[in-house]
Amino acid sequence: MGLLQYSLVRNIYFSPVFILSWLYGIFLLLMTLVFQGPRWMFKKTERKVRPDCMNDPQLGTHKFIKLKELSLHAVESGDPSKPLMLFLHGFPECWFSWRHQIKAFNKDYHCVAVDMRGTGESDAPPAVKNYVIDKLVGDVRDLIQALGHSSCVLVSHDWGGIVGWTFAAHYPEMVDKFIALNISHPDRMAELVSSFLPQTRMSWYIFFFQLPRLPEMLMTMGDYAPIGMGLPKGKATEEEREAFKFAFSQPGKARYHFLNYYRNILSTLFTETGKVNVPSLLIWGTADQALHTKLSYDMEKFCPDLRVERIEGGQHFIQQDHPEKVTDFIKDFLTK
Repeated sequence: MGLLQYSLVRNIYFSPVFILSWLYGIFLLLMTLVFQGPRWMFKKTERKVRPDCMNDPQLGTHKFIKLKELSLHAVESGDPSKPLMLFLHGFPECWFSWRHQIKAFNKDYHCVAVDMRGTGESDAPPAVKNYVIDKLVGDVRDLIQALGHSSCVLVSHDWGGIVGWTFAAHYPEMVDKFIALNISHPDRMAELVSSFLPQTRMSWYIFFFQLPRLPEMLMTMGDYAPIGMGLPKGKATEEEREAFKFAFSQPGKARYHFLNYYRNILSTLFTETGKVNVPSLLIWGTADQALHTKLSYDMEKFCPDLRVERIEGGQHFIQQDHPEKVTDFIKDFLTK
């Protein structure tokens, strides 16, 4: 870590926002204890079997793919001789986030939706250092090769999009076309997080997730009640919400899950990603509560060959909130 990065990280940890995050977390913990009671708060159900919706044969076949450092769980659908379409999910999700898009594209593509390291049924190596951006990008490179392809159409959302933008910048020869959903180029994010107050306020959870242990405790309380709460109301069944709880509650995942991605986010955002020169599509739901729509503007200097489509009123989990519109935008982008 360079001197500038160290200074930024140090300022974050001693900032009023970080102190407020501690106070907010402790307050929320106490209020939950008082109003819900310890029995609700510490309730946890052991989930050993996937919900039936995750075993839908239309979604494909479950498999475990051995890479250099670990094994990743993936669901594979479509003809392996056709072009690869690789899906990278966001937080706090899993491969199942892409169920609508898999069904839409598995006739024309070899669709593979993966549980990223530390999530779902994939391996979760301990220690924060195992979730730095270089390792996440390396997983994508190794996965494409392990699947027998030299390149792919890369479709990504949220944290998967941060990895996707970085991968497209570093390995353009392995990306035929790049599609990002509600996630900006990391260099654009770094600009706004540090200089645009509305986005800084919306990014409060980044500071909160830097805290040790407390975020894990709050994410698992009430039998993983926070998981699935952000999914669009009326767009996901109770069984589908249970699918995300199943993925999050696998042994070790509550401890080594995406929270360790966030604990590396400062070094990710304040290390220059570089320009993405592959044809790219950005789809943005304008009602995102975590990422300001301004992030979807002024992107040309980071990605010259970029098409932007905005869905008015669309939520952060846009591929589940408006699956038909997302699919139509992707199809149009791929055919042109």
